[in-house]
Amino acid sequence: MTFTDAAAQSKTMTRAWRDMAEGFGKRELWLHLGWQDIKQRYRRSVLGPFWITIATGTTAVAMGLLYSKLFKLPLEEHLPYVTLGLIIWNLINASILEGSEVFIANEGLIKQLPTPLSVHVYRLVWRQMILFAHNIVIFVVIAIIYPKPWKWIDLAVIPALGLIVLNCVWVSLCFGILATRYRDIGPLLASVVQLLFFMTPIIWNESTLQQQGAGSWAKIVELNPLLHYLDIVRAPLLGADQEVRHWVVVLVLTAVGWGFAAIAMRQYRARVPYWV
Repeated sequence: MTFTDAAAQSKTMTRAWRDMAEGFGKRELWLHLGWQDIKQRYRRSVLGPFWITIATGTTAVAMGLLYSKLFKLPLEEHLPYVTLGLIIWNLINASILEGSEVFIANEGLIKQLPTPLSVHVYRLVWRQMILFAHNIVIFVVIAIIYPKPWKWIDLAVIPALGLIVLNCVWVSLCFGILATRYRDIGPLLASVVQLLFFMTPIIWNESTLQQQGAGSWAKIVELNPLLHYLDIVRAPLLGADQEVRHWVVVLVLTAVGWGFAAIAMRQYRARVPYWV
């Protein structure tokens, strides 16, 4: 078999999905590696990963207090809103920025350990879910201080988190492959994500726009896909009314994103070890 024939056989959708399935099957490996990442980062630290919880909580409380005063919003409404926005944003932000470096950061393992590429993505997403679990404690405390009425429909937060995880996987795959080939993608994404933070309703909401006489911007904000991802998780946790359009947008983007991920894996999976 020639090199060309071997390359052609590697560029099949079957090989791409097999990589994803085999990578997921190696759960013991990526669960262990993800947990070790957390332990290694906070080695010899007394509080360990709870430093992230403290940092996120301090930022959320400071921003909640400040912007509730600036926008003249009730603190009991705005503080949980900002806190959840920051916690969910940290998860999405990491899947984009750390996802773009996922293969570059694991160069040694990719070259020396014969494992599916998807293992490194699962490891990254698992690590971020551990940090998310630490940070959600902040919201639990705030929810106890400012209790909200709950409904059975608010359990929709469970499938919503599942969708967020699915999207974190395809985002990390796509940007990881792209940034491995073109190293300028990483810094570019950092700039774009920073801009999106201010364009996403995290520290402000639609009522804020109305108060500032910028209600017409609400339609432009709708073009920001991160708005929809935030809402499907934040609305049920806040006990707010959920809008079907957010779920529809997220489901469509999830299907489209996984289509791109499948194509990227089919076309470039075999080249990543050479690019790193």
